[in-house]
Amino acid sequence: MSAQLLRHVDEYLAVGQEAGASDIHLGVNAPPIWRLHGTLRPIWPDAPRFKAEQTQKLVDAFLNDTQRELVKERGDADFAYANSKGRYRASVVRQRLGTDIVFRIINTRVRTMDELGLPEHLKLLTRYHNGLILVTGSVGSGKSTTLAALVEQINVERREHIITLEDPIEYVFEPKGCHITQREVHTHTRSFGVALRGALREDPDVIMVGEMRDLETISLAITASETGHLVLGTLHTGTAARTLDRVLDVFPVDQQEQIRVMISESLRGVISQQLIPRADGTGRVLAIETLTNTPAVSHVI
Repeated sequence: MSAQLLRHVDEYLAVGQEAGASDIHLGVNAPPIWRLHGTLRPIWPDAPRFKAEQTQKLVDAFLNDTQRELVKERGDADFAYANSKGRYRASVVRQRLGTDIVFRIINTRVRTMDELGLPEHLKLLTRYHNGLILVTGSVGSGKSTTLAALVEQINVERREHIITLEDPIEYVFEPKGCHITQREVHTHTRSFGVALRGALREDPDVIMVGEMRDLETISLAITASETGHLVLGTLHTGTAARTLDRVLDVFPVDQQEQIRVMISESLRGVISQQLIPRADGTGRVLAIETLTNTPAVSHVI
């Protein structure tokens, strides 16, 4: 990749960070585009459009051999990128015109629960020593930020071993009271399922699963939460009620009743969230729905 092209990418990312953008799109036959307060718009009206060979050069430079093989095999791959300005979660996807890249801008400083304005009662969830906590919402709803704040609360208050399993690693935690092990899927391990199996042999107290995507991962997370570990994970669901349905739906019908009982006993809480545009258009605010597993809720499950 030419140094000039890399400088352009870093410039787009720096400008996006300064403006408060959440994502930067670099697509074939399109100018650099950012998502600002939930809306897509060109960074500069007169910016030149990317050519297919330019985005391909970026892909070739950013990806390692394993990630390139993923693109060949399935047409997409995720990776992490860092420069002097910050850290970014990025995704590469093949499309009709060539290859596109989208960068998610990460606030590298882990924000606290208080800074995010999360309800005070949610701190009680982080004080459990076993069970399952789920943070849910659509893409771009701030799940990773909330999840990181929960982990940081534990990091400050306890003296335990936290293992995070992510794809890719977003927030880098500085150990405070806890020993923290951070593993990245496709870099340090093959999959979330494989990583979760391994984590159970590494004397963890708390396990954070970046995404509970499939039957294997969800099943292992529930098992871990029942065997003396506090497990925190995310799902792409819009409400607390839909979250429970989503978990059950991944299992075969003949297992769902057993899983329902396991969830009723191990679930500590569900935090469902979305970011809503402010009326004056100056940004977005966090709206959350919380479900805490009380005896009454457990009975309903």
